[in-house]
Amino acid sequence: MGANLSSSFADPNVYSLVGSLCLQPSPPPPRIKPGLGDLPESCVALVLEYLNPSEICRLAKLNRAFRGASWADFVWESKLPVNYEDLIERVFGDGLEDKLCKREVYTRLCRANTFDDGTKKAWLDKRTGGVCLSIASKGLAITGIDDRRYWNHIPTEESSFNSVAYLQQIWWFEVDGQFEFPFPTGTYSLFFRLQLGRAAKRFGRRICNTEHVHGWDIKPVQFQLWTSDGQYASSQCFLEDPGKWNLYHAGDFVVDGTNASTKLKFSMTQIDCTHTKGGLCLDSILVYPCKLKEGLGHF
Repeated sequence: MGANLSSSFADPNVYSLVGSLCLQPSPPPPRIKPGLGDLPESCVALVLEYLNPSEICRLAKLNRAFRGASWADFVWESKLPVNYEDLIERVFGDGLEDKLCKREVYTRLCRANTFDDGTKKAWLDKRTGGVCLSIASKGLAITGIDDRRYWNHIPTEESSFNSVAYLQQIWWFEVDGQFEFPFPTGTYSLFFRLQLGRAAKRFGRRICNTEHVHGWDIKPVQFQLWTSDGQYASSQCFLEDPGKWNLYHAGDFVVDGTNASTKLKFSMTQIDCTHTKGGLCLDSILVYPCKLKEGLGHF
């Protein structure tokens, strides 16, 4: 028995078998296919530059590479208006762009930013990056506004400025305004946001008092618009649809980039003194890029 055991260890075939088992290579690990997370942030950023802001924000949730690339300054600078530095200076004052990265600048401009003592708001449309502006009724020149027999400023949640000018009754109706703003190159539309009747809430439900509404169906209201470079537009419209806020289109104007800022003057009048008119709420003036006009309900 001892001889058999020793002979087995001395058998060269056994050594050969043991050596082959020990030297046999282990199978290679499975190859991992590259994924989106393996892309360099610089390459991802070049792709994001061609997407709109909402798409960039959605893709930033994919992984770390996309999240990091979504903060690249050149990605968001391509979404900002060409004259965004002038916009920042007009709305916020100097120094904001030095404190924030371009994505934060874009985010800040997309908010409804109040300026000029709370009478104006400016913002970027999140989908297109177009510049929009609104002017409160308190920022307009309204004939008779200081006489409470005719006009009153009333608080309301239905205005972004939390206040509207309400006309009870008047013979000579005239609203004027003017302002200067650094609009980027493009075509813009100006609207008056109006409502016939005075809205209120009773037992949690919205009601509209149309007691003072009269005179708007006799003669049309005239809207006019002038620019500092000689453009002029006008329109006429009967005011209708009591109880609903409507946008009345005054006209369009073109900004060609020749001047750093555009001066606008506009008016809304009904000065036929053969009859009185009243029961009107004036909320604000709105300026939108024309390409956004189709999404607005207006007359």
